[in-house]
Amino acid sequence: MPNASSSKRLSARARDNEHRRSMALAVSGLDIPVEIRRHSAARRMTLRVHQARRVVIVTVPLRCNLAEAGRFVASHVDWVKSRIGALPVAVGFVDGALMPVRGTICRLKFIGTAERGPVVSINQVDGAFSVLAVRGDPVHASRRLKDWLYSEARQDLDARVRYHADRLGLRPKKLSVRDQGSRWGSCSSAGALSFSWRLILAPPDVLDYVAAHEVAHLGEMNHGPRFWALVEQTLPNMEMQRQWLRLHGLDLHRYAPR
Repeated sequence: MPNASSSKRLSARARDNEHRRSMALAVSGLDIPVEIRRHSAARRMTLRVHQARRVVIVTVPLRCNLAEAGRFVASHVDWVKSRIGALPVAVGFVDGALMPVRGTICRLKFIGTAERGPVVSINQVDGAFSVLAVRGDPVHASRRLKDWLYSEARQDLDARVRYHADRLGLRPKKLSVRDQGSRWGSCSSAGALSFSWRLILAPPDVLDYVAAHEVAHLGEMNHGPRFWALVEQTLPNMEMQRQWLRLHGLDLHRYAPR
């Protein structure tokens, strides 16, 4: 990986500045987005493939111009292609696609307006898979499914956050569900918890672990021994869920609306 091992971890404020200075770049031979990020701390150009977002990110010094950045990416295009080729195949929200919901593989079926019932439901079986049926105009099916997944994730996370907060005597100020890229959850210093909607795709005990993890941060804003003691206090035997995320978490990022 070009210069990746020497890249320094950026502070939260530096990352914010980095995002504000980002811009898109078209590079011949690459069919995924390339983002150029100018950063005041950068002394040379660095290149990485963001696995969760499926974009190429080039970090450059403030005075670097786009032509230089483009040549840098072009000189490493074979490396970029090899990294992209190693990513799991992307799965869109399209009729017939297979995707997990709460750890169970379902086949998407856009059934139009011919049948009555909930907008989204899992109540049929098609061969070896449950059917995740989306009613209404197929043009809007992807958006309807996305909204439903967000709502289901919020419902499950609300319940598990309340459970672990009660057990630990802690109180979150706010809970939100977002598309968080590679982060499964976060806790702000003000007590606001935020989670990735993709947790609804994982087995329920994995979502439960992430909920417990972020609730514990309300008491300890670090990953020291006291933090892990809080997680274990409310969720004993959590190691299997942690390992599941390490082994399979990236795979969940290949599912996305088109």
